[in-house]
Amino acid sequence: MPIPESQAAPQEALAPRARWALASLSLAMLMPSLDTSIANAALPSLAQTLEASFQQVQWIVLAYLLAITTLIASAGRLGDQWGRRRALLAGIALFTLASLCCGLAPGLGWLLAARTLQGLGAAVMLALSMALVGDALPKARTGAAMGWLGSMSALGTTLGPALGGLILASVGWRWMFLVNVPLGLVALLLAWRCLPPDRPVASASAFDVPGSLLLALSLGAYALALTLGHNLLAPLNLGLLVASVVGVALLVRVERR
Repeated sequence: MPIPESQAAPQEALAPRARWALASLSLAMLMPSLDTSIANAALPSLAQTLEASFQQVQWIVLAYLLAITTLIASAGRLGDQWGRRRALLAGIALFTLASLCCGLAPGLGWLLAARTLQGLGAAVMLALSMALVGDALPKARTGAAMGWLGSMSALGTTLGPALGGLILASVGWRWMFLVNVPLGLVALLLAWRCLPPDRPVASASAFDVPGSLLLALSLGAYALALTLGHNLLAPLNLGLLVASVVGVALLVRVERR
């Protein structure tokens, strides 16, 4: 006979260490999600400030997204090879350092390079935050914690444009990236102190370098074809689209093997 809800035993409260571990994972999920859209509202202003065309400043968003898309499929493999906790700490550190470089960038080229590094760190954070839930929290809380992290991701993506516009209007575009530095340091400290140590790493297959490179080249060629110039049927744009299709075909062939 099922037990009525009123008579069911209440769940035990999370231990303080588990709460802080969940806080660190929440920050590791919120920050990269926030940065997927925080610069969107500022692109026209950035084009004027950096003396670049709108097609060029679009890559402030595209470079970040392409880096995430390229690495996130293989970020779990990095966790298997290095240990999840160690890989997450490295991802948070890279994301925080790259955010500082974004805020201090002297020009568009430096900003794009820093955004690419920021995207690589974000991919590791997004992938391993979910993977570490089962290690950091009791099994009975795993489902609720994963739902909470999903909410953090959605919240960051939703708040990005509004927060970016507010920061741009008040303290300038550089703080759209510099705001990640104190948050990243807090997340790094909490993760280092509260996440459980890595288990012994079993032998894992090698990192998929050919697949990752083909994916990056295919997506990069496709993005260039859509943002380079104004005529999609121009020879250069068509050539980039063909290169993207060929790259995807090669990627499928490599991954099937």
